[in-house]
Amino acid sequence: MSKTEKLLNALESGARLTSRQISSRYGLKNPTAAITFLRQEGHSIYFNRRKNTESFYRLGRPTRELIAAGYRALTNHV
Repeated sequence: MSKTEKLLNALESGARLTSRQISSRYGLKNPTAAITFLRQEGHSIYFNRRKNTESFYRLGRPTRELIAAGYRALTNHV
């Protein structure tokens, strides 16, 4: 299992991970690139910013508006 797959499994199980945690737990030197790759694969990964604590990534469900925007973008490029 790849490092990115392990990261995805953790997010799917409900983990909320900071960039620092992703680097240390999964040995990924560039957590942002790993998250971008997973997003490009179709996973809905959100970045939650917190004022007084460290921000984190989590797996979520896309809104209807986001899905509709994706379909609109596809139909404009076909």
